[in-house]
Amino acid sequence: MDLDRMRALLTALQEARYAGLRSVSYDGKTVTYGSDAELAAAIRDLEARIATASGAPARRRRWATVAMKGL
Repeated sequence: MDLDRMRALLTALQEARYAGLRSVSYDGKTVTYGSDAELAAAIRDLEARIATASGAPARRRRWATVAMKGL
């Protein structure tokens, strides 16, 4: 799948999710996701594939715990 097609599919998935839909039609095919979590996972997977195809570095997440005394 080429980069432009993946970006178009990502846009379709995001629009469906933001509209509260679980079905996406693209290129004459319809895909129905069982839950919002499945749709979110498909979006994350496609974002990762786009990042890999475009040569962008993988997004890193850093978690830290911060505690301070409220003075």
